[in-house]
Amino acid sequence: MLTKREYEILKKLYDESEKIDVYTVEKSQEEISEELGITRQALNNHLRELRELEFIRTGRKFIDLTDRAVKYLERDDGKSYIFIKIKPNLRKEAFEKLKKIESAEIFRVTGEIDAIVSINKSQLDGTLNKINSIRGIEQTSAHMVIQSFEQKGHKC
Repeated sequence: MLTKREYEILKKLYDESEKIDVYTVEKSQEEISEELGITRQALNNHLRELRELEFIRTGRKFIDLTDRAVKYLERDDGKSYIFIKIKPNLRKEAFEKLKKIESAEIFRVTGEIDAIVSINKSQLDGTLNKINSIRGIEQTSAHMVIQSFEQKGHKC
C-alpha cells in the first residue's frame, strides 16, 4: 500500500512523535527531509500521499499521525510489556532512570510488581538491556502480545 520511502517517513514520524492525545512531530519539513536525506520537495510529495491516505494531518511546523497510521505501524510490530520489580529503597532512583527510556510508556502500578513498560516488539531486547542495567531492578518479566480481541466499542 505504501512505498518503501513513505513507510520510512511514516515510521520516522512515529518514532519521533510525542503521544499526547495524538502522535505529533513538531519539526519543519526542512529538518525532516535533511534527517531522511531527501529533498524537501520529495518529502512534501510523500507527505501529500500520506495525507490523502489519511495517515497524517499537517499544519505549520507540526505533523500529527492519525489513529490509522498508528494502527498500521503497530500492526507490523505489535506490543510488548515488561513487568518490573524494584528494590524498595532504590525505587525513586530506578523510576527516574526508567522515565528516560525513549519510545516507551511507563506505568507505576500497585501489587506484586512496581512498574509496567509498554513498547513495540522490535524494541524488546534493547529496552530489557537498558532496564536490567538500572540499579535497583530486582526482576523483569517480558510479555509479547500474540493476539488481541476486539469487542464492541473497545479493544481489550
